[in-house]
Amino acid sequence: MQLQHLSLTNFRNYMRLELALPTGPILLHGANAQGKTSVLEAVYYLATSRSPWTSTDRQLMNWAAENDVIPFLRISAELTRRDSPLTRVDITLVRDISAGEIRYAKEIRINGVKRRALDLLGTLNVVMFLPQDLAIVEGGPNDRRRYLNVTLAQVDRAYAQALTNYDKVLTQRNALLKRIYARQAGVSELAFWDDQLIAAGSVIMAGRQRLLRDLDVLAQQVHSDLTAGAETLELRYQPSFMTENTEKQLTFDVPGMELHREWTADDISDPFRAELLRLRRDEIERGSTLVGPQRDELRFAVNGRDLGLYGSRGQARTAIMALKLAELTWMQQVIGEWPVLLLDEFIAELDANRRAYLLDRIDGATQSILTTTEPDIFTERFLTKAAVWQVHAGQIEKPSTVQPDQLNDP
Repeated sequence: MQLQHLSLTNFRNYMRLELALPTGPILLHGANAQGKTSVLEAVYYLATSRSPWTSTDRQLMNWAAENDVIPFLRISAELTRRDSPLTRVDITLVRDISAGEIRYAKEIRINGVKRRALDLLGTLNVVMFLPQDLAIVEGGPNDRRRYLNVTLAQVDRAYAQALTNYDKVLTQRNALLKRIYARQAGVSELAFWDDQLIAAGSVIMAGRQRLLRDLDVLAQQVHSDLTAGAETLELRYQPSFMTENTEKQLTFDVPGMELHREWTADDISDPFRAELLRLRRDEIERGSTLVGPQRDELRFAVNGRDLGLYGSRGQARTAIMALKLAELTWMQQVIGEWPVLLLDEFIAELDANRRAYLLDRIDGATQSILTTTEPDIFTERFLTKAAVWQVHAGQIEKPSTVQPDQLNDP
C-alpha cells in the first residue's frame, strides 16, 4: 500500500500543497508549528474521515481561507494497493450556514463517485504512532475504547456499521429511559430498543474480544524483547456485561492456564440481555444505559499488576510501543500488506536501544512518514535510505541529496 500523491488545499498550515510521495521512509524535519504534523493528520483523515487531534472539523481550515466567499478545504490523494488499480480519494469540507449556525458539510468521493464515510474505511489503512498514545494506558476508558474503534473500523466493515447503529440506538434508548422515569412511556417500549442495542452491541464486543486476543499474543512477544524477558505484558478485555457466571461460560480451562475462546455475537447476546434486565430499575432511575460497549474497558498488566494504577511512565511507554507494533503486525496479517505508517515525534520519546528496535521493525514497510525536530537522533543507515525533507512555514523542501551531517545546518 502506497500513497502516490497528496494534495492539500486550505488545510492547516497549507494554502496549497502538491506532494509526490516515494516508497520507503519519508522523514519530515523542521521546527515546531511548521506543518510536519499536518501532513500526517491529512493522511490519517483520508483513512478514517476524522482527525486524531480534534473533533471539530472547523479547526482544520487554514485561517486565511476563513475570509473567502465560500470557505472550503480539500484533502486529496492517489494511492495504490497490492492487488488494486490506482484509487483517488477526495474529501472536501465546505462552510454551510443554516439557521444561523456555522458548520462544515463533508463530501467524500472515491474515484469521483460520492460515498459515505463508512465506504471510505479500508480504502487506505494506516497505523499511527504518537507520544500521546500514552493516554491509552494512563488516560480514561474513552481513550482505550477510541483506540479499539479506530483500529477495528479500518478493517472490519461490519464493526464500523455496528458502531454507527449502536450510537443511534443508545441515544434513543436513553431518551426512552428518561421518559419512562417521568411516566411518559411504558417499560414495555424498551423491548424493541433492547433488541437493537443487543444486536449492534454484541457485534462490537465480539470484535473487540477477537482483536485483543490477537494483540495480546503479538504484544507479549514484543514486550519480552524490549524488556529482555524481565517483564510480562497482558492485555485484559473487560466487557461491561461480564459477571462471574458469564465469564465461566465464555472460557475453558487448559492444565496450567485459562484460555479465552473466540466469542461470537451469539455468545454475547444472552448474557448481555440478562445484564440489561438485571439493571433495568437502575437504568430507569438514572435515565442511562448502564451496560454495553460504551462501558467496556481495556487494561494493561505487567507481571500481573495493573499498569494504569501501579506502573511507571517508562513501563507505560514500553507497553504502548509493544501494543502499536502488535497492531502493525496484526493489520498486516488482516489486510495482507503493509499499511502506511505514520510516526509523529514518536522516535524522540525512546532511548537509543528502543529507537533502533523500532526502526528495525518498520524497516520493511512499503511506506512510512515520520516527523521530527531532531533529525540527528536517527541513524545514518536510516537517513541514507529515507527521503529527508525540510518543512518550513507550510512549504516542503525536497533537496536532491542530503548528507546526514548537513541536516542541522542553518
